[in-house]
Amino acid sequence: MNPVAARVMSTIAGQLGNPSGVLGKGVARMLDRANRYMIDAAVDAARVAPGEAAADIGFGGGIGLRLLLDRTGSDGAVTGVELSRDMLTRARSRFAGEITAGRLRVLDGSLTELPLGNAELDAVITANTFYFVPELERACTELARVLRPKGRLVVGLGDPDAMAAMPFTRYGFRLRPVAEVIAALEQAGLTVEHRVLEHKPISGHLLIGRPF
Repeated sequence: MNPVAARVMSTIAGQLGNPSGVLGKGVARMLDRANRYMIDAAVDAARVAPGEAAADIGFGGGIGLRLLLDRTGSDGAVTGVELSRDMLTRARSRFAGEITAGRLRVLDGSLTELPLGNAELDAVITANTFYFVPELERACTELARVLRPKGRLVVGLGDPDAMAAMPFTRYGFRLRPVAEVIAALEQAGLTVEHRVLEHKPISGHLLIGRPF
């Protein structure tokens, strides 16, 4: 790959991990479209019910927040955690009414440093975020920590073999085997159900974790 193409691919990879600036606005819209199938399936798999406390970790463009707000209803509570300051600002503007009403809070944080209390949530989703986490075991421990005893965690991943064929994933992505992620979730104290999502061009995997 020539140097110019390499810089373009590196920029794309960086924006996917942390959208920012003018380019980040377009990336946010693209993430909502590209990840919609996986986020829809994750919300369904998490069995989010009215009145529950739910969260989307690494919410990006924010489509997961909307789906969780619809599922939890007026008596529920939704939390979004995101490390991109631009995506936080975008969500605070887009969901200003829900934030004012106390139905949604949007917090600065990461998978390895969740700004949440122990056993705080009934349902947690996170889609296409684990590629950007160097400390897999720590992230899994944090996600397990915030779940209530009957809580549900759903981790969405693109198929690593298909992802490896995408030219930008060689720049900063960690494409771990699905079995490695399952093992880390189990080590964190979760039983894990694995579902495959058939989708073109990249199939997905849902890892549904529940506390022992």
